[in-house]
Amino acid sequence: MGSMANFLVSPHTAAMLENTTEIIRHGGALPSDDGALEPEHPMWVEFARSMGALMQIPARQIAKEFAGSSAIKILDISAGHGMYGLAFAQDNPSAKIVGLDWANVLEVAKENAAKTGVADRYSTIPGSAFDVDLGSGYDIVLIPNFLHHFDAATNEKLLKKVHAALAPNGMVITPDFIPNEDRISPPRDAMFSMQMLGTPAGDAYTFSDLEKMFRNAGFSRNEMRELAPFPQRIVVSQK
Repeated sequence: MGSMANFLVSPHTAAMLENTTEIIRHGGALPSDDGALEPEHPMWVEFARSMGALMQIPARQIAKEFAGSSAIKILDISAGHGMYGLAFAQDNPSAKIVGLDWANVLEVAKENAAKTGVADRYSTIPGSAFDVDLGSGYDIVLIPNFLHHFDAATNEKLLKKVHAALAPNGMVITPDFIPNEDRISPPRDAMFSMQMLGTPAGDAYTFSDLEKMFRNAGFSRNEMRELAPFPQRIVVSQK
């Protein structure tokens, strides 16, 4: 867990905390924000290097539940360190993974793919998930900790692309901080909404919020599952 500190106290993350009063008054990211969601922002390279070790825990837990043993094709959106997709490759020798993120961030994911011995089954798509061609025929699409950066309409636009990229019986697995419907519990998930106040339009969405987005994008069924002991949950959405 120690490597987390490199990201959590990085200048950009610290600035969000230092300007909390102004951010609350403004109702979102300040005009002076240095554009964390802009292409190739270096903070996401730091995120990928700092958070990868910790993310192995939930990634392996999800993979053990869904990786299976048959040949599968997986798209990992906002791959970052790549751990979510790589866990599937480690648990299923027939799985092929495609990581999507900014080009500079994908260099970290490719390093991790080499370290875990699955580089021959790991390919990449550099760029914005909203703009690039996602490809098609995916059995599983992973969207870890990404939707909370954007408003509902923007997320639905992406999810429609994801729906089109899935194989007929494909699914989406979305790990995220998902508070209960009261939005004040459990504490860690609820507190994440404060961090998202530092984005232009993001939020820590409840399951009903996310279910509506997926349903509007064409998904037939959604369920939420716990990811204990990790303080996150996952939404599993069927095409």
